[in-house]
Amino acid sequence: METRQSPTSPADTTVRSNQALHPLRVVAIGGGTGLSTLLRGLRRHVATPGSAGAPIADLAAVVTVTDDGGSSGRLRRDFNMLPPGDLRNCMVALSEEEDLLVQLFSHRFRAGDALEGHNFGNLFVAALTEVTGDFGHAIQLASKVLATRGRIYPVTTANATLVARMDDGSLVRGETNITASRRRIAELMLDPPGAAPLPETLEAIERADLITVGPGSLYTSLITNLLVKDIPEALARARGVRVYVCNLMTQANESLGLTASEHIQRIYEHTGAPVFDYALVNTRAFSPQTLSRYAAEGASQIEPDIERIEALGVRCIPGDFASEESVARHASGRVTDALLELGQAALAARR
Repeated sequence: METRQSPTSPADTTVRSNQALHPLRVVAIGGGTGLSTLLRGLRRHVATPGSAGAPIADLAAVVTVTDDGGSSGRLRRDFNMLPPGDLRNCMVALSEEEDLLVQLFSHRFRAGDALEGHNFGNLFVAALTEVTGDFGHAIQLASKVLATRGRIYPVTTANATLVARMDDGSLVRGETNITASRRRIAELMLDPPGAAPLPETLEAIERADLITVGPGSLYTSLITNLLVKDIPEALARARGVRVYVCNLMTQANESLGLTASEHIQRIYEHTGAPVFDYALVNTRAFSPQTLSRYAAEGASQIEPDIERIEALGVRCIPGDFASEESVARHASGRVTDALLELGQAALAARR
């Protein structure tokens, strides 16, 4: 498999503190809590009006829209609209966390026959969609209300359904059913298969200095984005440095038993081309208590098989990128620092 030459890594080139940094254009692709965690780290480095010297000049999030469960699924069925949940989480992540509006957009109703379980932010986006007649425009307006530091795009505005071919050959339709299945996913597809991206998304990828994919559920948060027409091709020819942020733990049905390199291989099987220059991989071992909790769900820490990653033509950046609390989470600050260093090193190499 042919791969383009990776740019110089931070291990080879250090961006000196007294060297003028060029603000980066960043695109983050994914969904679920993984993308939200990453965006919280990136948000702190985005330039604001009147600010100077911020590492990020422009930040765009490209977000999956195949969720069919919970509040998002109910709105999708009732209003024939795209599911707003992952996009709303990204809006919250890119907003000021102490803002009352952010708390309001995160509020979930706990009573009422029609309202129980619904999220206020989801309902707000649904109302804006009805008023404007355009889901993408509704997302942009809601982002303005929250004063987000960055742009948020649904990966497609097509009302597409996920279809998975499982390891026994059976087909399962719908993200909720796929996640609930006890079979392993062999292949993921979109129905309709020709779902098109927003032109703004392709433009953002083309202009980006740094493009991230992950962390997030391998199939339902990451690969689902890469099934959209023209997205793999845009990533393959992108001039910016392309980084896969590997998950910390395996996930039932989606990635049980897969090593870090096997995550990348599954992605390449769906993109049909190499789309990563680097992989950011956690090598910190979790405590026995944390591992025991995950083992009860059949999950385990992902093996950082560095040599196999690099055999794929992907430079591995190993390190302590984890935060261990009630659940395993990426340490957004350390992940962001490593990503920005990669972006600056790659940009310097191009200049």
